[in-house]
Amino acid sequence: MTDKSILLEAEQIISGPRRESYGSVEDSFNRIAKAWSVVFEAPVTAEQVALCMIQLKVCRELNSHSRDNLVDICGYAALLEDLS
Repeated sequence: MTDKSILLEAEQIISGPRRESYGSVEDSFNRIAKAWSVVFEAPVTAEQVALCMIQLKVCRELNSHSRDNLVDICGYAALLEDLS
């Protein structure tokens, strides 16, 4: 267990190394949306990508609690706000 709040940890992750590794949230999530649009044969938006990633983490949390799931949910919610 860490002394750091999940909100602080999520903020540090999305504004630090992952941002540097994956580039801007707009570019990254738009790239994912284009790929998913091909798979689903329907338009997918960057915002929908963020919502689906949150739902993925909710499903994992329902199966088994992990602090990482909660941190990632917070991170994806913050990224969704950035996309709006």
